[in-house]
Formats: sequence, C-alpha cells, structure tokens
Amino acid sequence: MPHSPLDFIVPGLQIHHPEIEPIIDDDFINKHIELSVLRLDRIHPVISGNKFFKLFYFLQEAKNSTHKRIITFGGAHSNHLAATAFACKQSKLQCIGMIRGEKPNMLSPTLLFCLENGMELSFLSRESYNHKTEELFLRDLIKKHGEHILIPEGGFAVKGAKGAGLINGLYNGNDYTHICLPVGTATTFAGMVNENKTQTEIIGFSVLKNMHDLDKRFEELKVNANSKYSFITDYHFDGYAKKTNELIQFMNDFYYHHAIPLDFVYTGKMMFGIYDMTRKHHFPKGSKLLAIHTGGLQGNNSLETGTFIF
Repeated sequence: MPHSPLDFIVPGLQIHHPEIEPIIDDDFINKHIELSVLRLDRIHPVISGNKFFKLFYFLQEAKNSTHKRIITFGGAHSNHLAATAFACKQSKLQCIGMIRGEKPNMLSPTLLFCLENGMELSFLSRESYNHKTEELFLRDLIKKHGEHILIPEGGFAVKGAKGAGLINGLYNGNDYTHICLPVGTATTFAGMVNENKTQTEIIGFSVLKNMHDLDKRFEELKVNANSKYSFITDYHFDGYAKKTNELIQFMNDFYYHHAIPLDFVYTGKMMFGIYDMTRKHHFPKGSKLLAIHTGGLQGNNSLETGTFIF
C-alpha cells in the first residue's frame, strides 16, 4: 500500500498494526456465516479507528506547509475533535476547534480533553455553524485567525476520504464477501468504496436519522462508485448519538461474550445491525463478513458511569 499510514509517524506517536479477530457466535455458526472484526480501535489509545486515517493527508500537508495552524469543526462529543487536538499537540501544530452550539456551563469530557491537549475552542451558534462551508464564513476565518489548513467536520473532504481509503490496505478484500462499517459524514464510507478493487460488497450503516443525501456526499468526495456497495438506514436508533436500552444491553452482551468494547454512537449500531440482518437471513450461506471497528470509544464517556460493563 503506498504511503501506508501506519508507517507515517507523528513525533511521539506509536501506531500499532490492527488485528483481525474472529467472532465465534451461534448466530453466525448456525447460518454458516463468518464474522470478523478489524480492530482499528487498538491502533492508538487516542487517535484510534478511522480518525487517524482521515487525518493522515491533512497532517502530511501541515507537516510540509508554512501554515502550522489547523482549524476544524465538530460537536461537543466529536471523536474527530479529540483526535485532531491530540495529533496537533504531538506534531507541535496550533489548532482551533469551531464548536457547534453555545458554550455550555459544563464542558463535555471530549471538549475538556481538547483543551488539555492545547486546542483553542471557539463556540458558534447553530445558525452560524450551518454557514461553515460558505465563502464569507471562510474568509472571516482567515481574517480572524490568519492562513491555516482547514479540516472540515469529520474530515469530510476529498483528502479525508483518500486517507480513509487506506484502510482497504489493512485486509485482503478477496477474503471477504462483505465489509461493514458505520457511517456518519460518509467520508470513510466514500474512501473505502472508492478504493475497493475487489468484488466484495461494502455495507455502510447510517448512524444518522433521515440521511438521504448519500449520492450528493459521494459526488462531493469525488467517488468513482463502480464497486459494489449498499447503504443501510434501519439502525440509527432515532438519530446521531441517540440510544435505547436495547442497544446498551446488546453492547454489554457483546462485550461479555467477545471482550470487544463498542461505542454507542457508531460501532454499537453497526454491530447491532449486522446481528439483526443475519437473523433475518440477509446474508447468503457461506458469507464472510468483516466489520470495521472505527474506534470512537471516548464517546462513551458522555454516559453515566456504570452504563457499560467495560
């Protein structure tokens, strides 16, 4: 794989090659289906999962640029913000996080982590935040903060998708019939679809309610969608960062049996969907599934202590 992100070392950052772990479960054995998990959550304690990959080319740009300031966007529980703050601190880059919503009386664990790692926080009203991609807003950013490298929310850019596409090089696509991953901004989904050179079907599980603009997102990210993919919208649990007791119980049961922690925003919903679709006979006999663990475990810190058994 060219420019392997696991060979790109941010000063002081040690990235571990992820393992692929089989899931031994009667739900799959009885249907002659195999499920494994690519443990991207274990490549690094902070910049884990797909976040490292989406940041890869932005960090390279910053490393080679005279502009040593990064500006990016996200909500109060954004894994992307946390990963960016940590990466910038390690790389000795200034960074500013533009936060969706007015400043709360108490900062979330994610935003406190960002502050601890040197990220300057700027809170925007939701109305202002909705204009974050407009030319006037971007010009004002330059006036206020000077020249900088801009990373859109969730890394949603051609550069972010290109980095996410590097995930395909961490497994042999010909070994699997389906690759499964959770979808938020669709940046990782786009990159993996774009770089898929096999007959393997890539399945994205939306964590957003009413996400009906995938085609538009793929167009913006310049996806050449000739490879086989499908988009599942049945397992968002009423929207982004929403949850139910059923989802929490499933995640605890999954950890109890397989010792793999999931997060309630992304991977928990994907894995619930995989199990449910298997029980409903969606996958043909002999299917070999690989689920991408996209990290995001720090998001669980927003829930009450004791919610999970891990």
